[in-house]
Amino acid sequence: MNFALAQRLQQIAPFHVMEMIKRAAELEQGGRSVIYMCIGEPDFAPAAPVLAAAQQAIQNGAAQRYTAALGLQALREAISKHYRDALGVEVPAARIVITAGASGALLLACAALVERDAEVLMPDPSYPCNRHFITAFNGRPVLIPSGPEDRFQLSASRVAAHWRAQTRGVLLASPSNPTGTSITREQLAQTVAAVRERGGFSLVDEIYQGLTYDDAPFTALELGEDLIVINSFSKYFNLTGWRLGWLVLPPALLPEIEKLAQNFYICPSSMAQHAALACFTPEALAIAEQRRGEMRRRRDYLVPALRELGFEVPVSPDGAFYVYADCSRLTDDATVFCRELLEQTGVAITPGVDFGETGARRFVRVSYATSMAKLEEAIARLANYLPRAG
Repeated sequence: MNFALAQRLQQIAPFHVMEMIKRAAELEQGGRSVIYMCIGEPDFAPAAPVLAAAQQAIQNGAAQRYTAALGLQALREAISKHYRDALGVEVPAARIVITAGASGALLLACAALVERDAEVLMPDPSYPCNRHFITAFNGRPVLIPSGPEDRFQLSASRVAAHWRAQTRGVLLASPSNPTGTSITREQLAQTVAAVRERGGFSLVDEIYQGLTYDDAPFTALELGEDLIVINSFSKYFNLTGWRLGWLVLPPALLPEIEKLAQNFYICPSSMAQHAALACFTPEALAIAEQRRGEMRRRRDYLVPALRELGFEVPVSPDGAFYVYADCSRLTDDATVFCRELLEQTGVAITPGVDFGETGARRFVRVSYATSMAKLEEAIARLANYLPRAG
């Protein structure tokens, strides 16, 4: 090429799990059986009422035209009602923006909040795309080591210790990818207070908020109107490929976000929005809750099974569908270990290098977004291989 690329590209790392997936696909094409425990995608199809609503929207022409940039008013109201009914929080529909996936929500939020050299604090480990969005807007993600003692979440004391003149806010995720751990109410309140005291923003990723297993779910929106919350239809409602999410904003931010949405993508998918209205019917919610119970059953099987194989799980995950496991008893390099497991056993898991620097060589992320039968087969394969490897 005889033209220059943007220098920001040098600061955005490749997603290593995609290389694992690519190699796994090659093995499958060669006739190998591969069990994918590296993907953050539920194995469930969309609920039947949602599929029916999508078909109806196509047949009656509702899916053929743009919607408002902020999304269908009926869908914003349905989400508002869901916050009230499921979480006991009043969130006016006027504060809710429908987005092109949670990634679209993060795109809008970063465009509004992050400028050149602005620092945003986040825990290490955390989902890599979150920090790359900040980099894409010429900001600086600051990864703060956050260990098992804090449930791999950012604490108020660490926020205070790392806050500088150029710090603009924090980006949290609860439950978290890759750890599956949630931030406690007390810990979240303390962290938000520390940020608020310094005049910063608190941006909270709650895309796994519907998938919690041990305690009643709650939302950061309990803590005030100044928080910004991202959510999605991908995980709890199993609509990953439909690319639909939402953003809850302080009222003052709404006109600015609307302006950005109009320019970035005009509106989210019209068909997906009409289909998503059915997510909040009693029938679809009952299906989502049944599937949440199945995810919990898988977690309850996988965590002790991994521990028996020699993995350490320092914090049992209470949400999402991931186990963040320490494999240092089995290897001194998690990335090499993941490659070896794939080649030797056909079990694909994700090395910690994707999620930050702290513990990257020790930790792996294991997804249980696959069937119980496949989980059991994967554990059997690992059990047959690991003694020989050790």
